[in-house]
Amino acid sequence: MSHRYEPRGPLGRFVHGLEENVIAILLGLMTLVTFVNVVMRYVFQSSLIWGLEVTLALFAWLVLLGVSYAVKVNAHLGVDAMINLLPPPARRILALVAGGLCIIYALLLMKGAWDYWAPFAGYQQTGGRWFPTGFIETRDRAFYETEQIPMPGFLAWMGDVFNQGEAYEKMPRLIPYFALPLGVALLLFRLLQAVWMIWTGERASLIVSHEAEDAVEDVSHMNRGD
Repeated sequence: MSHRYEPRGPLGRFVHGLEENVIAILLGLMTLVTFVNVVMRYVFQSSLIWGLEVTLALFAWLVLLGVSYAVKVNAHLGVDAMINLLPPPARRILALVAGGLCIIYALLLMKGAWDYWAPFAGYQQTGGRWFPTGFIETRDRAFYETEQIPMPGFLAWMGDVFNQGEAYEKMPRLIPYFALPLGVALLLFRLLQAVWMIWTGERASLIVSHEAEDAVEDVSHMNRGD
Protein backbone atom coordinates (compact mmCIF):
# COMPACT_ATOMS: atom_id res chain seq x y z
CA MET A 1 0.00 0.00 0.00
CA SER A 2 1.43 3.36 -1.03
CA HIS A 3 1.59 6.06 1.58
CA ARG A 4 2.01 9.72 0.86
CA TYR A 5 2.05 11.96 3.90
CA GLU A 6 -0.73 14.52 4.08
CA PRO A 7 -0.76 16.94 7.05
CA ARG A 8 -4.03 17.04 8.94
CA GLY A 9 -5.66 20.17 10.23
CA PRO A 10 -4.25 23.68 10.59
CA LEU A 11 -1.71 22.64 13.25
CA GLY A 12 -0.49 19.69 11.18
CA ARG A 13 -0.08 21.86 8.09
CA PHE A 14 1.73 24.51 10.13
CA VAL A 15 4.18 22.00 11.65
CA HIS A 16 4.75 20.32 8.28
CA GLY A 17 5.44 23.66 6.62
CA LEU A 18 7.71 24.72 9.48
CA GLU A 19 9.79 21.56 9.20
CA GLU A 20 10.17 21.92 5.45
CA ASN A 21 11.07 25.61 5.74
CA VAL A 22 13.65 25.01 8.48
CA ILE A 23 15.32 22.25 6.44
CA ALA A 24 15.28 24.45 3.34
CA ILE A 25 16.75 27.40 5.28
CA LEU A 26 19.53 25.23 6.70
CA LEU A 27 20.42 23.95 3.25
CA GLY A 28 20.26 27.46 1.81
CA LEU A 29 22.50 28.89 4.52
CA MET A 30 25.04 26.12 3.99
CA THR A 31 25.12 26.88 0.27
CA LEU A 32 25.34 30.63 0.82
CA VAL A 33 28.16 30.49 3.37
CA THR A 34 30.14 28.06 1.21
CA PHE A 35 29.62 30.16 -1.93
CA VAL A 36 30.64 33.41 -0.20
CA ASN A 37 33.71 31.73 1.25
CA VAL A 38 34.80 30.44 -2.16
CA VAL A 39 34.35 33.88 -3.76
CA MET A 40 36.25 35.62 -0.97
CA ARG A 41 39.09 33.10 -1.13
CA TYR A 42 39.66 33.08 -4.87
CA VAL A 43 38.70 36.66 -5.70
CA PHE A 44 39.66 38.70 -2.62
CA GLN A 45 42.33 36.38 -1.16
CA SER A 46 40.41 36.30 2.10
CA SER A 47 37.87 34.06 3.79
CA LEU A 48 35.23 33.79 6.47
CA ILE A 49 37.32 32.32 9.26
CA TRP A 50 34.19 30.84 10.83
CA GLY A 51 32.69 29.63 7.54
CA LEU A 52 33.72 25.97 7.75
CA GLU A 53 32.62 25.59 11.37
CA VAL A 54 29.24 27.16 10.64
CA THR A 55 28.76 24.90 7.62
CA LEU A 56 29.54 21.81 9.71
CA ALA A 57 27.06 22.90 12.40
CA LEU A 58 24.35 23.59 9.83
CA PHE A 59 25.00 20.22 8.20
CA ALA A 60 24.58 18.47 11.55
CA TRP A 61 21.24 20.21 12.09
CA LEU A 62 20.17 19.40 8.52
CA VAL A 63 20.94 15.69 8.85
CA LEU A 64 19.44 15.20 12.31
CA LEU A 65 16.24 17.06 11.48
CA GLY A 66 16.07 15.42 8.07
CA VAL A 67 16.13 11.91 9.55
CA SER A 68 12.91 12.46 11.50
CA TYR A 69 11.29 14.31 8.61
CA ALA A 70 12.05 11.39 6.29
CA VAL A 71 10.37 9.01 8.73
CA LYS A 72 7.29 11.21 8.74
CA VAL A 73 6.94 11.42 4.97
CA ASN A 74 8.02 7.78 4.48
CA ALA A 75 11.14 8.64 2.48
CA HIS A 76 13.65 6.21 4.01
CA LEU A 77 14.77 3.58 1.51
CA GLY A 78 14.75 -0.11 2.29
CA VAL A 79 14.76 -3.58 0.76
CA ASP A 80 11.53 -5.56 0.96
CA ALA A 81 12.04 -8.23 -1.73
CA MET A 82 11.60 -11.06 0.79
CA ILE A 83 8.90 -9.32 2.82
CA ASN A 84 6.71 -8.82 -0.24
CA LEU A 85 6.58 -12.60 -0.70
CA LEU A 86 4.61 -12.87 2.54
CA PRO A 87 0.85 -12.34 2.89
CA PRO A 88 -0.33 -8.88 4.04
CA PRO A 89 -0.99 -9.89 7.69
CA ALA A 90 2.57 -11.22 8.04
CA ARG A 91 4.01 -8.10 6.41
CA ARG A 92 2.08 -5.95 8.90
CA ILE A 93 3.38 -7.97 11.86
CA LEU A 94 6.97 -7.65 10.63
CA ALA A 95 6.50 -3.91 10.09
CA LEU A 96 5.29 -3.56 13.69
CA VAL A 97 8.23 -5.60 14.98
CA ALA A 98 10.66 -3.48 12.97
CA GLY A 99 8.99 -0.34 14.27
CA GLY A 100 9.26 -1.55 17.85
CA LEU A 101 12.98 -2.26 17.44
CA CYS A 102 13.48 1.19 15.93
CA ILE A 103 11.71 2.77 18.91
CA ILE A 104 13.95 0.90 21.36
CA TYR A 105 16.99 2.04 19.38
CA ALA A 106 15.72 5.63 19.38
CA LEU A 107 15.26 5.47 23.16
CA LEU A 108 18.86 4.38 23.56
CA LEU A 109 19.94 7.18 21.23
CA MET A 110 17.87 9.66 23.24
CA LYS A 111 19.72 8.80 26.44
CA GLY A 112 23.07 9.09 24.71
CA ALA A 113 22.10 12.35 23.02
CA TRP A 114 20.98 13.91 26.29
CA ASP A 115 24.05 12.72 28.18
CA TYR A 116 26.34 14.17 25.51
CA TRP A 117 24.58 17.56 25.29
CA ALA A 118 23.55 18.12 28.91
CA PRO A 119 26.98 19.12 30.33
CA PHE A 120 27.36 21.82 27.66
CA ALA A 121 24.09 23.36 28.87
CA GLY A 122 24.96 23.01 32.56
CA TYR A 123 22.56 20.11 33.10
CA GLN A 124 23.18 16.69 34.61
CA GLN A 125 23.69 13.46 32.74
CA THR A 126 21.54 10.42 33.43
CA GLY A 127 22.71 7.34 35.28
CA GLY A 128 22.40 3.78 34.04
CA ARG A 129 24.14 1.96 31.23
CA TRP A 130 21.21 1.52 28.83
CA PHE A 131 18.20 3.39 30.18
CA PRO A 132 18.06 6.37 32.60
CA THR A 133 18.04 5.53 36.31
CA GLY A 134 18.10 9.11 37.54
CA PHE A 135 20.52 12.00 37.28
CA ILE A 136 24.14 12.02 38.38
CA GLU A 137 26.51 14.83 39.27
CA THR A 138 28.14 16.08 36.07
CA ARG A 139 30.98 18.49 35.45
CA ASP A 140 29.59 21.75 34.08
CA ARG A 141 30.86 22.45 30.56
CA ALA A 142 28.55 25.33 29.76
CA PHE A 143 31.56 27.63 29.37
CA TYR A 144 32.79 25.70 26.33
CA GLU A 145 32.60 27.81 23.19
CA THR A 146 32.92 27.06 19.50
CA GLU A 147 36.29 27.74 17.91
CA GLN A 148 35.40 30.61 15.57
CA ILE A 149 31.63 31.18 15.32
CA PRO A 150 30.79 34.72 16.52
CA MET A 151 28.22 35.16 19.27
CA PRO A 152 25.10 36.89 17.87
CA GLY A 153 24.10 39.92 19.90
CA PHE A 154 20.49 38.80 20.32
CA LEU A 155 21.73 35.69 22.17
CA ALA A 156 23.72 37.65 24.75
CA TRP A 157 21.21 36.62 27.43
CA MET A 158 22.53 33.07 27.27
CA GLY A 159 25.57 34.05 29.29
CA ASP A 160 23.34 34.94 32.24
CA VAL A 161 21.29 31.76 31.93
CA PHE A 162 23.93 29.13 31.16
CA ASN A 163 27.34 30.63 31.98
CA GLN A 164 26.87 32.01 35.48
CA GLY A 165 26.51 35.57 34.25
CA GLU A 166 29.68 35.60 32.15
CA ALA A 167 29.24 36.73 28.56
CA TYR A 168 30.20 34.38 25.75
CA GLU A 169 32.86 35.65 23.36
CA LYS A 170 32.05 32.94 20.81
CA MET A 171 28.87 30.95 20.31
CA PRO A 172 28.55 28.35 23.09
CA ARG A 173 28.74 24.74 21.99
CA LEU A 174 25.37 24.02 23.54
CA ILE A 175 23.69 25.67 20.53
CA PRO A 176 25.10 23.53 17.67
CA TYR A 177 25.16 20.44 19.90
CA PHE A 178 21.45 20.89 20.70
CA ALA A 179 20.74 19.40 17.27
CA LEU A 180 21.56 16.00 18.77
CA PRO A 181 18.86 15.71 21.50
CA LEU A 182 16.34 17.65 19.42
CA GLY A 183 16.85 15.52 16.32
CA VAL A 184 16.69 12.24 18.25
CA ALA A 185 13.58 13.37 20.17
CA LEU A 186 11.85 14.20 16.90
CA LEU A 187 12.97 10.85 15.47
CA LEU A 188 11.48 9.02 18.44
CA PHE A 189 8.21 10.94 18.11
CA ARG A 190 7.96 10.25 14.37
CA LEU A 191 8.71 6.55 14.88
CA LEU A 192 5.95 6.31 17.48
CA GLN A 193 3.64 8.11 15.07
CA ALA A 194 4.60 5.80 12.18
CA VAL A 195 4.11 2.62 14.22
CA TRP A 196 0.69 3.82 15.31
CA MET A 197 -0.23 4.45 11.68
CA ILE A 198 0.93 0.92 10.78
CA TRP A 199 -1.19 -0.46 13.63
CA THR A 200 -4.27 1.43 12.43
CA GLY A 201 -3.69 0.48 8.80
CA GLU A 202 -2.91 4.01 7.58
CA ARG A 203 0.62 3.03 6.60
CA ALA A 204 2.21 -0.18 5.32
CA SER A 205 5.80 0.06 6.57
CA LEU A 206 8.62 2.32 7.71
CA ILE A 207 10.38 2.31 4.34
CA VAL A 208 9.55 3.51 0.87
CA SER A 209 11.36 0.50 -0.68
CA HIS A 210 10.21 -0.22 -4.25
CA GLU A 211 8.06 2.92 -4.27
CA ALA A 212 11.32 4.86 -4.59
CA GLU A 213 11.38 3.92 -8.26
CA ASP A 214 8.00 5.55 -8.74
CA ALA A 215 9.18 8.63 -6.86
CA VAL A 216 12.30 8.91 -9.02
CA GLU A 217 10.18 8.50 -12.13
CA ASP A 218 7.81 11.25 -10.95
CA VAL A 219 10.75 13.61 -10.45
CA SER A 220 12.11 12.71 -13.89
CA HIS A 221 8.78 13.61 -15.49
CA MET A 222 8.78 16.92 -13.62
CA ASN A 223 12.32 17.72 -14.79
CA ARG A 224 11.39 16.88 -18.39
CA GLY A 225 8.23 18.96 -18.13
CA ASP A 226 5.97 16.04 -19.01
